[in-house]
Amino acid sequence: MDQKERNFRRYKDGEEYDGFELEEKIFQQDTSYKCPTYVHRTPPCQGSCPAGEDIRGWLNIVRGIEKPPGEMAEEELGWAKYAFQRATDANPFPAIMGRVCPAPCEDGCNRNEVEDRVGINSVEHFIGDYALENKLPLHPPADFTGKKVALVGGGIASLTCAYQLRRMGHACTIFEGRAMLGGMMRYGIPGYRTPRDVLDGEIDRVISMGINVMTNTKVGVDVELEELERHYDAIFLGLGAQGGSPLPVPGASEATNCISGISFLDAFNDGRLKHSAQRVLVIGGGDTAMDVAAVARRLGHITQQHEKDRPEYVVLGHTTHDVATAARREGADVTVIYRRPIESMPAAKMEVQHIQQEGVKIRGSLAPVEVVLDAPDRAKALRVVEADWSSGKMEIKEGSEFDIECDLIVAAIGQVCEFTGIEAFDNGRGLVNADAYFRWPEREGIFVAGDVVRPHLLTTAVGQASIAANSIDHYLRNMELDSLPKVNVHHFSLHEKLRETGLQPQEYDHVAEMGTDSADYAIHNYENRAANQIVPADELFLGHFDHVDRFLRSEKDIHSENVLGHFDERIYAPTPEEAQKEADRCMSCGICFECDNCMIYCPQDAIFRVKKDKATMGRYVDTDYDKCIGCHICEDVCPSGYIKMGLGA
Repeated sequence: MDQKERNFRRYKDGEEYDGFELEEKIFQQDTSYKCPTYVHRTPPCQGSCPAGEDIRGWLNIVRGIEKPPGEMAEEELGWAKYAFQRATDANPFPAIMGRVCPAPCEDGCNRNEVEDRVGINSVEHFIGDYALENKLPLHPPADFTGKKVALVGGGIASLTCAYQLRRMGHACTIFEGRAMLGGMMRYGIPGYRTPRDVLDGEIDRVISMGINVMTNTKVGVDVELEELERHYDAIFLGLGAQGGSPLPVPGASEATNCISGISFLDAFNDGRLKHSAQRVLVIGGGDTAMDVAAVARRLGHITQQHEKDRPEYVVLGHTTHDVATAARREGADVTVIYRRPIESMPAAKMEVQHIQQEGVKIRGSLAPVEVVLDAPDRAKALRVVEADWSSGKMEIKEGSEFDIECDLIVAAIGQVCEFTGIEAFDNGRGLVNADAYFRWPEREGIFVAGDVVRPHLLTTAVGQASIAANSIDHYLRNMELDSLPKVNVHHFSLHEKLRETGLQPQEYDHVAEMGTDSADYAIHNYENRAANQIVPADELFLGHFDHVDRFLRSEKDIHSENVLGHFDERIYAPTPEEAQKEADRCMSCGICFECDNCMIYCPQDAIFRVKKDKATMGRYVDTDYDKCIGCHICEDVCPSGYIKMGLGA
């Protein structure tokens, strides 16, 4: 029997049942002293999202289960506007994330146990593009607190931190050393993956919240850090890590045509690099390596070039390519080598597939040992050795060395920060230390997040910056920080939902009374464990879900024969109908999605729908405990794992 089919059965073939579960459920014949409690827990998609987005929340909005409030509910696509508001509570860049985030949330999706993950990334792509097309604003800023924060660096970490701080009412000024904001979103990812109109639209939306911007102003060079400390109440370091780690093998430092992947992409995105080399060798297995390889294939090379036109001189800033030379370019031979097996590459699987379709060769289990020079300052080949990983660790194969001839070596093996003028922050590894609250441990009032702490995903920088913003807010208000929750994400709040729909509990008057099970100052029969628990697939009733194929976004047909000069965006956003259809595959893990199973299967008719004028998301059903016999059937048939049996009268 197929594994996916077995997932729909409570017990597997050959499995013996010894009754221990019945003891745990304290059954006496067909009854127990346990009754259903509605327990809100975090879904694994959200637990896997570095930005902590309420993914389940905005998917349920898109699919139509959670309704938008007020006038928004009457709008034709009010659900899209409401989903945008929910998504941007955590992350103000849904259009960028929907394009380039490798979606670790999808890896954690419980739908993988049915047939395939929910296409979370594609739905976010729709939400982001809809918001830009309709000029939807972000959450408004709060009243001014009188406190001012300086943010160093204009990348995604600083922009996110400033966004969250403005929502708290603090004034923000961003200091950026370049002419434009965006950091790695602009200079480290190819422009055809982060289209400039999309990037500028999402950045402008953040800045329009009243954030001051000082471009062409490098802290430590154009303005001293001490000056910022005198004029601002707190400082946030979102410096990024826009320097590439050098290739640590003999000959690499001498060869001018051995450069970093970060420098290569920076020169391309800055418009200086118009063509590459004939034989390009890319070292690394991450997303940066994939981007370098894809760009090199698109740029191609020119057969007759002057010394000044060599790509390394452009990357190093000595010269600039002109458009005329680019018109004569031809295809480039691009190879990626990675020291581990190809299947172990950390790059997004989709990006690996794309570059292979575009004619890039990938060779795994090869470790660089030396850059081979044919002149004092120029490489002609990279010497590599074969690696054996069968034991779980790298073992070099004796006598397996060989040379790969090349004209340009691009090392995409790590990132570091540039600390000119602010050397005190360097922890010796080219990065900055931070504690769990993203405070710089050396001095009060300085906070740090993003790649400068640990180079990772854009969404990781967003999540860190949100935590840092909360820490800054507490610091500015002279408040103690709470212990960080085990599941530290942007949770759905039933209290907020009840307030939004005018159903909030009444004020508690502190008068002692008996029989509070129907009092209107509390939320009854509900427990929020979201800050501590992620709901696993084995606590869902997977048999409820039909097999539905995942929606795949359509793509432009870019292959090895037409990739040269192809700088158009590859992936198309879903239509509203496609986004809703894919969102409908979400299993709403950890909260009710109104399937009615518990009511249908309850033998005592003890479970009932909450009256319409009292119902909202998370308050759809309730239990009559005078009828309930504790049979556990409702828990067993709950698809989302929202029902847990607890002790009752």
